[in-house]
Amino acid sequence: MVEVIAEIGINHNGSLEIVKKLIDIASSAGIQYVKFQKRTIEVIYTKEELDKPRESPWGTTTWEQKQGLEFSMPEYILIDSYCTQKGIAWLASPWDKESAFFLSQFKIPFLKIPSALITDFDFLEICRDTSIPLILSTGMSTLEMVDKAIDVIGKKNIYCIMHCTSTYPTKPEESNMMCIPIFREKYPWTKIGFSNHYPGLMSMVMAATLGVDMIECHVTVDRSMYGSDQAASIEPQGIFSLMERIKLIDKMKGDGIKRIYDSELPIIGKLRK
Repeated sequence: MVEVIAEIGINHNGSLEIVKKLIDIASSAGIQYVKFQKRTIEVIYTKEELDKPRESPWGTTTWEQKQGLEFSMPEYILIDSYCTQKGIAWLASPWDKESAFFLSQFKIPFLKIPSALITDFDFLEICRDTSIPLILSTGMSTLEMVDKAIDVIGKKNIYCIMHCTSTYPTKPEESNMMCIPIFREKYPWTKIGFSNHYPGLMSMVMAATLGVDMIECHVTVDRSMYGSDQAASIEPQGIFSLMERIKLIDKMKGDGIKRIYDSELPIIGKLRK
């Protein structure tokens, strides 16, 4: 069965009630993991950038917008407890070394390396040294860049390598799904996954058909809500539909052994000469 990550990311808009609602939906749909993003705002952004005007539900500057989207320790303790209660695991993408250290305080199954940081070798080393298995996202990258990141991280520390295209939403002609069998052939020693940014289910259905081990998709309660990731996310009905299709694909794949099924025997007796 394909492992699925429902990325809540920053689609919660600072609301723990929205977080709980999305955890409930993911758990009910049979999804194994929910995912968040963790940033140390003053480390990632310059003061000049944070002081820029930006209208948001939290104020008129970029600083206020970023603060409104960020959870700290009390919120993550609640998230950790709620996920345990609902029988679903959580993980996150750290965007800086302080965030990696922060997340390492929790018993999470993975850290996910953002595509944007695949060439930041100092950051990769810090994530590697947490001893938490890593999921490597590969948007905005060539195979040479992926190989260099693997060299830094070490094969034994990688749980999954994810194909993706880092546009939100991704155009069909830029999805390049045939990278999946290329990854499968080039990296046979690890799991291969797909991180979706296409606004719909088609690319994830295709990924499941191509035999990925893991799928990640952004989820939301409403695509019309405020936020840069909402347009590339799927709503509750789509979440349940995706899981139904993944389960059906898994069932339909079979084992590849050509055989005569018992249900075919009456047809043989009727039609074969």
